[in-house]
Amino acid sequence: MATKKDFVQKITDGLLPLDVTAKPMFGEYGLYYKGKMFGLLCDDTFFIRVTDAGSEIAGRIGKGFPYPGAKPAFKISKAKADDHDWLINLVEATAGELPVPKKKKKTP
Repeated sequence: MATKKDFVQKITDGLLPLDVTAKPMFGEYGLYYKGKMFGLLCDDTFFIRVTDAGSEIAGRIGKGFPYPGAKPAFKISKAKADDHDWLINLVEATAGELPVPKKKKKTP
């Protein structure tokens, strides 16, 4: 089941004032902040990558697998997604710890 566009809009709107973008990926969406992919929206479920800094903020939040073969990620419940300050802190901490993506070389 692919993620619905209204769910994507709800999550990105909930992350304002952060400049978060959602990019389609195989019927699902990757979430980007400052050019770093920090989360996924899969089957209308919100996942955030696990980092040390994020773990300190997340506390005892559950984890899940966004898709088969994926690394475990924080599974953000509706209640947690509605906790704006907590969510903003988690996204900023997570993205702050992730490496800047490497530039792809252009092929001639």
